[in-house]
Amino acid sequence: MRWCPSSALHLLRCVRLRPCIRRGKNSLPLWIREIWAYMRLLVQSLYFNSLTDSDVVFDSVFEPVFLTVDYVTRWFGSVFVSLVVILTSSILAIAYLILLPMVLQTYSPAWIAWHLCYGHWNLVMIVFHYYKATKTSPGYPPTVKNDSPFVSVCKKCIIPKPARTHHCGICNRCILKMDHHCPWLNNCVGHLNHRYFFNFCLFLSLGCIYCSISGRNLFLDAYNAIERFKHLDVEKPGVPVTGMGVLIGLLPPGQTNYQTAAPPYTFKEKMVHKSIIYMWVLTSTVGVALGALTFWHAVLISRGETSIERHINSKETSRLAKRGRVYRNPFNYGRLNNWKVFLGVEKRSHWLTRVILPSGHAPPGDGLKWDIFPFKKDSIPV
Repeated sequence: MRWCPSSALHLLRCVRLRPCIRRGKNSLPLWIREIWAYMRLLVQSLYFNSLTDSDVVFDSVFEPVFLTVDYVTRWFGSVFVSLVVILTSSILAIAYLILLPMVLQTYSPAWIAWHLCYGHWNLVMIVFHYYKATKTSPGYPPTVKNDSPFVSVCKKCIIPKPARTHHCGICNRCILKMDHHCPWLNNCVGHLNHRYFFNFCLFLSLGCIYCSISGRNLFLDAYNAIERFKHLDVEKPGVPVTGMGVLIGLLPPGQTNYQTAAPPYTFKEKMVHKSIIYMWVLTSTVGVALGALTFWHAVLISRGETSIERHINSKETSRLAKRGRVYRNPFNYGRLNNWKVFLGVEKRSHWLTRVILPSGHAPPGDGLKWDIFPFKKDSIPV
């Protein structure tokens, strides 16, 4: 059957008119169409197959909320880092400009040497570990084909995931031995910088507790002085003179009040006392809050697990308990060996050079392969 010229021309006209009709229907802005397509995809995912459960429904419904939180956290990361630097710098300024002169004038030489040595050692450890925690990459799995073992495939990165690897929605990458994403570092805490993060929290907590305890008496004196200043400000500047005082000429004619002297404090003294109060309140609050967080991470390290693995191991323990079985964390080598692996202690001298002093050594292993119950006994010397 041959096509006549008029029929072919009519067919071409219909083909050309269909895109025009579609463009007329889709006259909405592109971003609205993208949001609508995304919402349709979410709804369709709720009845995609028989494997859909409550977790899938929850993830699908709250996916926009998760994306918003990830975006805000990613944007506020630099703000949090700046806030840490500003608050720490303010405490250092108060310590050097106000507290150090007091220490040099009132303390004995032995106490002066103690405060100078401990304070500066603690400061060096805080600055070193915070810088390394923010600038060190947490560790990423390879994106090219390799022979490294893996346990699953990331559904977002579409790459093999080694053991203990998890995807970070804020960094939008898979992280080796991921613990969590820390907005105060603007970085993920993973295999390569987990030790720096923990040491920063530990030494910052110790520094805050040190400032809080050593400055307690100064805080009480400053608080009492501020209260006295407020009381003096409320009092009237003069004392009324009546009765015989006016007759015997204690006051000039027309003056009925005896003017008291100027207040025995200056603006500089008030600012000094307020700075001491600010330092004590800030260090005490951070010391308690960060100390609790550091203690929790120390418990996790002793168990050989991360924050994410804590939830996974809890679910596995409950699941196997229903079957009458006991779950054992395959990466728990014992408390002492867990700390040795975490801190990178391989010989006795490393407790000094790698733990007490700043050290930039890499953690043991590459984060791709992990030994399962490797320690039958304490093979690493204490």
